[in-house]
Amino acid sequence: MSAALFTLLAGNTFYARNIVASVFVMLWATRLAGFLLFRVLKRGSDSRFDDIRANFFKFLGFWVAQIIWVWVVSLPVIILNSPAVSDRRIGGNNPKFGQGADIVGIIFFVVGWITESVADAQKYRYKAARPPKDEPITTGLWKYSRHPPYAGEILLWWGIWILCLTPSRHGNLSSSARSAQWGAIVSPLLTMVLLILASGIPTAEKPTAKRYYLMSYGPDAKPEHANAWANYKEYLNRTSVLWLVSPNLFAKLPRWLKVTVFLELPMYQFHEDTDGAQAIEEAKRKKGGDGAV
Repeated sequence: MSAALFTLLAGNTFYARNIVASVFVMLWATRLAGFLLFRVLKRGSDSRFDDIRANFFKFLGFWVAQIIWVWVVSLPVIILNSPAVSDRRIGGNNPKFGQGADIVGIIFFVVGWITESVADAQKYRYKAARPPKDEPITTGLWKYSRHPPYAGEILLWWGIWILCLTPSRHGNLSSSARSAQWGAIVSPLLTMVLLILASGIPTAEKPTAKRYYLMSYGPDAKPEHANAWANYKEYLNRTSVLWLVSPNLFAKLPRWLKVTVFLELPMYQFHEDTDGAQAIEEAKRKKGGDGAV
């Protein structure tokens, strides 16, 4: 948020496109910070930090990584607000606001921002209602995607990049300024890589599947949860991992289409013969250790 505001004020180019793009980034940052603060206040802590805050260097590394990530994803706006792109006195340009790229970018951002905002609120209300432990959330946007906030996050950063790219598509910029704007595509690409291959979906899929598998087959399995794993497998078959799509349609799609278009990657799969067996052994060892104590 500070990067968008600082570059807007420092660049002194208060054109409509610059203002809209900067406000979008500030709106994204404000929503994210507000949601995380609200969650910490309600829970008393953030469990994501449990394993790292005891180690100074891990904790420091986490925050340095966060700073770098925020800077990289903000690059489209930082570059747009730079004098080389927007200051007409030194070769910048400001095509009339309302070009096709502007409209597409705004639509992408608004849809993405609303999607992740609504999905987060829906999940919070769902958990607050204390639902059955053996049933995944299938209400609201969560009926159409297992990770709708991630879909919204990816969409909004593509929207910001497209919006900020207009001077290169419809203006006369230097080759270096144009290259910088096109190079800022690293922002939405990095977001996709992190959410699809690193700290997003991969950290949730197998652990969630493991939890449902142990409900049915673990050492503490209860009769009332006997169908938890079977029901969860059906849920996986009907619910897209990322992009929002009708469950009835998704269930009928061939496997290759789910993998290539809807990103149902093999790395997300929980294999009963290997992952399941390992999960049961870990649960038994943990139970034995707790019993010894």
